[in-house]
Amino acid sequence: MRNVKLALLVGSLAVMLPSCVIREDDRLVSCGRGHRLEILDLDMSPDPIAEGERIREWRVRLRTDVSGECRTTLRIRERDDNDLVGRERVHRLRPGMNVIEFEPVDRYRFTRDEHCFQVIADIENTSRPADASRSFCAHRLSGRRWSLRR
Repeated sequence: MRNVKLALLVGSLAVMLPSCVIREDDRLVSCGRGHRLEILDLDMSPDPIAEGERIREWRVRLRTDVSGECRTTLRIRERDDNDLVGRERVHRLRPGMNVIEFEPVDRYRFTRDEHCFQVIADIENTSRPADASRSFCAHRLSGRRWSLRR
């Protein structure tokens, strides 16, 4: 009888305890106008990439100059077609430099001579391109290969 009571108590605690835990991300504020986000670099792997080849990874170097952390949803889109190329993800931004890896959209492939990209951030519940110090465009190299490198 005593073992049954103990088992019921442990089972009840296992069900109730997770609801009492506060996840750290739940306390983060959403990024707002006071959070200046600047995209310093956008990379893809592999680079260069051959025609028909699948992108393995996108990597963004982003700087924020505000004290404190904020949470925002980020995604990578092609500028001209607005096609999603880097899957949406929620990221916790810390002051200073942030390096963020994105999973690529499987169906996306390079076809034109030039493909330009933007990193989109949700600021105050509105999606908009993050500030960037330059354009991030993949140019066709000789043959059927593209590179983001200048």
